[in-house]
Amino acid sequence: MARRLMFVQLKTGHGTDRGPSWIGWVDFSKTWSTAYFRGRTLRRAKGLSAANFQDAESGEEFWLSAPKRDRTDTRYGPAGTEVEPEAAEVYRAFLAGAALPGRENG
Repeated sequence: MARRLMFVQLKTGHGTDRGPSWIGWVDFSKTWSTAYFRGRTLRRAKGLSAANFQDAESGEEFWLSAPKRDRTDTRYGPAGTEVEPEAAEVYRAFLAGAALPGRENG
């Protein structure tokens, strides 16, 4: 299973890009079609207007992407993206210029 530091935003029920968001560790299946985050199983979804993953149990929609160094991860949403404590050190290093784990070569 691949583990990546990701930006995750809940889309369902929050209008255009206004849902809560997190920077945290996400585990991916070998095919990258399933993500595991905060006890949720998220399946890659096509055809959704603002999301690329959907919770397998609740149907809630999420956007997952690599974090941006300039912190412009949300387009219109809350400025307060929560950084999970276990990801904070790696995220700080990334903001200071280090490569993200697993993406050292691009």
